[in-house]
Amino acid sequence: MITVFTGENSFEIEREIKKLESSFDGVSEKVDGSELNARQLPDLLIGGTLFADTRLIIIKNASENKLVWESFEQWIERIPEEISVILIEQKLDKRTKTYKSLTRSAAIREFPLWREYDNRKAEDWIINEASHLGLALDKKSAQALVGRVGVDQWQLSLALDKLIVLDVVTPDIIHDVIEANTTENVFNLFETALRGDTSGVISMMRVIMLHEDPYRLFGLLSGQVFYLATLTITDKSTNDVAKDLGVNPYGLTKIATTAKKLGPKGAKLAIIAFAEADEGMKTSVADPWLLIERALIKISDQYQTIAK
Repeated sequence: MITVFTGENSFEIEREIKKLESSFDGVSEKVDGSELNARQLPDLLIGGTLFADTRLIIIKNASENKLVWESFEQWIERIPEEISVILIEQKLDKRTKTYKSLTRSAAIREFPLWREYDNRKAEDWIINEASHLGLALDKKSAQALVGRVGVDQWQLSLALDKLIVLDVVTPDIIHDVIEANTTENVFNLFETALRGDTSGVISMMRVIMLHEDPYRLFGLLSGQVFYLATLTITDKSTNDVAKDLGVNPYGLTKIATTAKKLGPKGAKLAIIAFAEADEGMKTSVADPWLLIERALIKISDQYQTIAK
């Protein structure tokens, strides 16, 4: 029997593998398919063992090995019933002969990575996970945790490990105990600029500079500028805009009120500031951190004037 686990959600795949291993009466065999030799396939897939009647073989990244992947196709129908093979593949080329054979003979399970707009799924999941661990986590706390950490299940699980030792968990406690991820820092940084808090922008930049890549930060901030501009020209609700853009509504909610106050003209100021910074990054030798800070301060100063 062959089962294929495919997708970028390594957390869910790892969890499923552990379930299979715990229910298997024996020791699983783990193989790095990228380093496997095609000549080893017969012994691996149809060979028996003196120590067990059944075998569980877990092969990872076999499709990265072209010769092995091509050869694997001829063994698919010949694997004995007492041998269970699990193929773990992040991505599969559906054009290959092996893949087409697998669709006819194997169980293919997909594990897609959660995206920004899966925040509600992440909130429900973390509440359920907490419950299994004996921790009562209400909806507001779950929202705060996902807003703080994001939808990455590995990071959510690590955050839960920190919270499980506490007697009580509230949104405020989550804010104090759980470190914000990069996206959360970007939300807060851009929101601070929109409030006209120049000193706050400078203070936050000094902290972010210690652990973030300036080009990644600029890309994320540019996304915030795009969201700001979008919110100023639409009558749709924040949730509907988030669905249209395929993003988490959390970030949009933080700037929605400001966007309505600024209007398209106000958003244009942010677009110009970041366009100038983008040109500076591409054409000058200026420090990218300086260009980012200058753009944010320009927005902050301009919006102080607008607020008045």
